[in-house]
Amino acid sequence: MRTTIVFTLTGTDRVGIVDEVTHLLLASGGNIETSRMTRLGGEFAILLLASLPADGLAALEGALPRLVAEGYKVTTTPTDGRAAGTYAGWRPYQVELRGADHEGIIHEVAHTLSGCGITIESLDTGTGRAPISGAPLFTMTALIAVPPTLSEQGWRQALAEAAHRLDVEIRVDPVAGP
Repeated sequence: MRTTIVFTLTGTDRVGIVDEVTHLLLASGGNIETSRMTRLGGEFAILLLASLPADGLAALEGALPRLVAEGYKVTTTPTDGRAAGTYAGWRPYQVELRGADHEGIIHEVAHTLSGCGITIESLDTGTGRAPISGAPLFTMTALIAVPPTLSEQGWRQALAEAAHRLDVEIRVDPVAGP
C-alpha cells in the first residue's frame, strides 16, 4: 500500500539542496510524481507530490529534523486520493498574460476566474524588462479548469474585461487532451 503526500520545503538557497531532498525521498522508497522547484529572492522553494510505501512516510519524517535544524521549513501533508478526481470532465485552458507590471494583476485575474466558478490548476509568473523601452514587464501563464456546464462566451468575456481594466494582453487557448 502506498501513500501520497505533498512535500514542501523553503529556506536559504544552497548548492545541493535538491540533491539532498531527492535522496531523502528515494531512501524512503518515494517517487516524485509532480514537482516545482525554484529560487525566489535568495530563498529556495520545493513543492512536490510524492508517493511512498506506507512505512516510507515515517522514515522520511525521521530524516527531516536535520533540514529543520538548518533553518528550512518543511511540511509533509498526506493527500486524499478521492479528491484528485474533483475536476474530472472540466475543460483545460491555458491563459497567457503580458503587460506592464503593476500591483493587483494576479488578484484581479484570480478573482475574475473564481467569480466564474473556474479553478486555477497552476500559475507561473515573472517579471522582466520590455525589449525596447526597458519598462517593467509582467508575464503570467496559468492552466485553468472550466466546468463543462459553463458558457465559454461568458467567462471569456469576463476575462477580457479584466484584461481591459488591467491594461494587459490575455490569450486563452484550449489545452489538447492526451
